Amino acid sequence: MTARLVAGIDSSTQSCKVVIRDADTGALVRSGSAPHPAGTEVHPSAWWDALCQATAAAGGLGDVAALSVAAQQHGMVCLDADGSVVRPALLWNDTRSAQAASDLVGEFGAKEWAEAAGTVPVASFTVTKLRWLADHEPAHAERTAAVCLPHDWLTWRLTDGRDISTLSTDRSDVSGTGYWSPATGEYRRDLLRLAFGREPLLPRVLGPAQRAGELEPSGFAAAGLLNAGSARSRLGVAESEPLLLGAGAGDNAGAALGLAVRPGDVVVSIGTSGTVFAVCDTPSADPTGIIAGFADATGRYLPLVCTLNAARVLDAGRALLGVSPGELSRLALSAPPGADGLTLIPYLEGERTPNRPDAAGSLHGLRLANSTPAHLARAYVEGMLCGLADGLDAITALGIPVERIMLIGGGARSEAVRRIAPAILGRPVLVPAPGEYVADGAAVQAAWALNGGDAPPRWNAAAEAPELFEDQALPWLRERYRGYRDL
Repeated sequence: MTARLVAGIDSSTQSCKVVIRDADTGALVRSGSAPHPAGTEVHPSAWWDALCQATAAAGGLGDVAALSVAAQQHGMVCLDADGSVVRPALLWNDTRSAQAASDLVGEFGAKEWAEAAGTVPVASFTVTKLRWLADHEPAHAERTAAVCLPHDWLTWRLTDGRDISTLSTDRSDVSGTGYWSPATGEYRRDLLRLAFGREPLLPRVLGPAQRAGELEPSGFAAAGLLNAGSARSRLGVAESEPLLLGAGAGDNAGAALGLAVRPGDVVVSIGTSGTVFAVCDTPSADPTGIIAGFADATGRYLPLVCTLNAARVLDAGRALLGVSPGELSRLALSAPPGADGLTLIPYLEGERTPNRPDAAGSLHGLRLANSTPAHLARAYVEGMLCGLADGLDAITALGIPVERIMLIGGGARSEAVRRIAPAILGRPVLVPAPGEYVADGAAVQAAWALNGGDAPPRWNAAAEAPELFEDQALPWLRERYRGYRDL
């Protein structure tokens, strides 16, 4: 019997990744990837080109029965009445709407925003970008007939790509816009009007296992996603058989699904951004704005803390010292804990948590004795981890139980990060084998849409056998960091 296959797509800030897995067992069959352009605003066509390239690198979709798209959150994609892109999308890490965020909080109130939308607006969120657009590009704002998110746009391109009334999203991604309520499951159109002055069309919100639609194989052939001699024909599958699309998800919700995160787990992800998130049965509303009260991709909730500065802090340290990732790790581990007083505040791109979009990084305690490559490497690793530990503090302060900490993302591949993290986070840390957990989560969602049922499939993922790292907690190091952080 031929295995049924599903595809999971992760359209992240930096690249598009595709995994193709067995729908029943989760076994990885093949994969592919392609880069995205750099910058904080990108035309969505670049995501489509990368998706086509990554899918071709993964051997095409000729034998795939269902797919789902997970993608970077918050990005503002504006479409006109004909479905054309109005202007390049502003990404989550574009901070030009910082003043708009401050204005919106002042106009409605932080507590009111948290209760209405689960979050207090910061420059990352879609709602603030819409205010910026209305204020600074009124002609583009006037032309905007529909607003959607990166994963919404890609799913729409795969299912229709013409009629904006067919746009769809899911509860996990739409919960990051600032104009949808995780608690009620409804759009807050009053907040959209407050930000944008009117109500453009918004995507319909699908449930976790709902299908966004389907695409016939001929549609993929036209888009260049099927090459000659496709796997579909080699396996004897009829060319007329449709390919189903799942609802899709935001990237962090996709990672939680790929990791099979359960209540009691806290995930610390070190990628382009740093995130600390948990899965809960009840929605959260933090009036301080530190915790974003998102929804997850299963019907639960995903309280999340995000930092702008994560793995690229390590990249900056490597560039400063002129070393490889492995050498940066070796140097950091050769220096003593606390780097003999050298402390990095890692706000190299401003910061979202705490909300300091105009901040810069700073190095404190520099002396002759610690002016060495090893001490600098240690300070960069510790500073990045202290920023993430602030997020963990916020999660625990909300009363969310922490039974396990899972460390994932590109930054977790550093041995220094894995070994130093328990001392900074104050708890043992589980590190799953490296994987494309966002794409894996999208594949889980595709299998769920294909098979139906009340719960997603639970595959034997690598996350179920993680490596354990333990070390003595160093609260004095965190105290020193906090002292410099709040100068």
